[in-house]
Amino acid sequence: MAAQEELYAKVTPRRQRQTRPSTVKHGTTLDVLLSMGFPKTRALKALVSTGGKNVQAACDWLFSHVDDPFLDDPLPREYVLYLRPSGQLLQQLSTFWQQSRLSCGKNKAHNIFPHITLCQFFMCADGKVEALSDALQTTVAKWKGRISAPLPLELYTSSTFIGLFVEEQVADVLKVFAADFATEAAAKADVHVEPHKKQLHVTLAYHFQASHLPILEKLAKSVDVSSGCDWLAVLFSRDIRFANHETLQVMYPYVPQNDDELELVPGDFIFMSPVEQSSASEGWVYGTSLGTGLSGLLPENYVNRADESDTWVVHGSHSILNCASPSISGGTVGGLLFDGKLNDSLLDSLMDTPGLTGLCPPMQVSRPICQSSLSKMRLFVCRHGERMDVVFGKHWVTQCFDSKGRYIRSNLNMPSSLPARSGSHRDYDKDCPITVFGSTQARLVGEALLESHAMIDFVYCSPSLRCVQTAQHILQGLQQEGKTKIRVEPGLFEWTKWVSGTCLPVWIPPAELAAANLSVDTTYRPHIPISKLAVSESYDTYISRSFQVTREILTECKNLGNTVLIVAHASSLEACTRQIQGLTPQNSKDFVQVVRKIPYLGFCACEEMGETGVMKIKNKQNWPMDRALRYSSRNALMRIWHC
Repeated sequence: MAAQEELYAKVTPRRQRQTRPSTVKHGTTLDVLLSMGFPKTRALKALVSTGGKNVQAACDWLFSHVDDPFLDDPLPREYVLYLRPSGQLLQQLSTFWQQSRLSCGKNKAHNIFPHITLCQFFMCADGKVEALSDALQTTVAKWKGRISAPLPLELYTSSTFIGLFVEEQVADVLKVFAADFATEAAAKADVHVEPHKKQLHVTLAYHFQASHLPILEKLAKSVDVSSGCDWLAVLFSRDIRFANHETLQVMYPYVPQNDDELELVPGDFIFMSPVEQSSASEGWVYGTSLGTGLSGLLPENYVNRADESDTWVVHGSHSILNCASPSISGGTVGGLLFDGKLNDSLLDSLMDTPGLTGLCPPMQVSRPICQSSLSKMRLFVCRHGERMDVVFGKHWVTQCFDSKGRYIRSNLNMPSSLPARSGSHRDYDKDCPITVFGSTQARLVGEALLESHAMIDFVYCSPSLRCVQTAQHILQGLQQEGKTKIRVEPGLFEWTKWVSGTCLPVWIPPAELAAANLSVDTTYRPHIPISKLAVSESYDTYISRSFQVTREILTECKNLGNTVLIVAHASSLEACTRQIQGLTPQNSKDFVQVVRKIPYLGFCACEEMGETGVMKIKNKQNWPMDRALRYSSRNALMRIWHC
């Protein structure tokens, strides 16, 4: 008992304890952050970057941006005021957005959700954003009940634009509302807001192909503009540094292998500028992470194209019509498509591009191919498997060869041995092999074709080692290794403009490939020899070359067999199949956007239409592949590609 009393005597009474500074538990989020020791400029930047949601979100942002080189940059964000629909009209517009994207691909309108622009983008200092939000709330309160629903909208179409225009008298009223907001913003936040002076409208589509006009016009006419709807005045912001960048979303995790690479976390967004891609090698892009602010190189098949508005932040959302609608004071980064929060199922469907969407269906027992189809020419075009330099970095050759040029396997995903080269091992820099995973996925593709009773009569491939090895393992899966020889065709090499340096790769000659136990036809005479390939060829030259060699291959095999397999590059799935379908080539910009999303072992199946000589893309269900097939060690699902 005495010992207990002695112990308690050592406890200092609360009134005698020394006071210590503590964090503020009540007050504004800024007060709490300042009491935690964050500098005011950083605290304000964190709050505006997260929509002022809460202290936790701001803290998370600060900790993730601790190495951001622009963390203390005083450059403010850019703001804009939009009217966004809700209710039944929103549902119809969402359906239009989805169906138009699936039917005709992405156009410029898809970059931002359905809206009416009320002002131009303007800048506001971080310390004035709360006052700016108050200005919007004050303006909406003054106008509550003065704008009747629904807003009268009229459909307008032209050869390059489709939209819903607000009736002129109501549009004038909305412009006065925007002018009142500009006045309030100037008084409270000391910013200059320029109201929108053009006709007010909801853009449905623009910058689309002329051939898509009938489809888009039909979809637009199905939107009932008289549907019940409330309109929300929403204040958005974006990082002005990335206003003209392409927005990408990370699909798969990636751990950097070199100092100049960027760590990828699924769900993060990447900002990519076309002018910054000169230092990136094939299969890589240079970008900046929204989540960390860091920049670096990243494998392009780990990201997917996203919409610009996916990264915008909400700073206030208020109903302007008679009907009751909750007001939102702040929002979070990303997923602001239509209802203020991420709609996963809708986002998944919207992010997919026609021809790029289909995950391979589960493997199933296929019916034998009917006799009538056997008389038709069929063409399979396939991209090579996972490549060494993408997985282990562009300096993998330096790390995997000793001073005497002997190969050293340092990772289980590296092949156990490499073919001997008559030249230097440095030739692997531009002509890399595939990984163990690449070999496995190629073999599985062959097994999938075997289960669908598809037998290959002829195999042609690019001279790149990764393509020859992929073709070899596909034949293994088909149980045709040694029975069907691989014809190495230089004319199937990718667009030479994408080759770094001033010379083409030094490829392994067919005789040396055969000596390395690859089933290569050493007697084959190519349609386009290596000497005919030029460095940095034009886009038109590449497209013409690909079409020419594909057409000559089909003609060569016409009466000798029915099924031809081409194993080449991502660009080959588009370049080798588009014109044989009777379609005109895409422009180079659209071509690049399509090609850069084709995954490893992306697969395209074409079949001849009668005796016309014109090919058509077969339905993907006729070529089932295992749903769990992986195309990299980072759990990336393989997809079938339809041009």
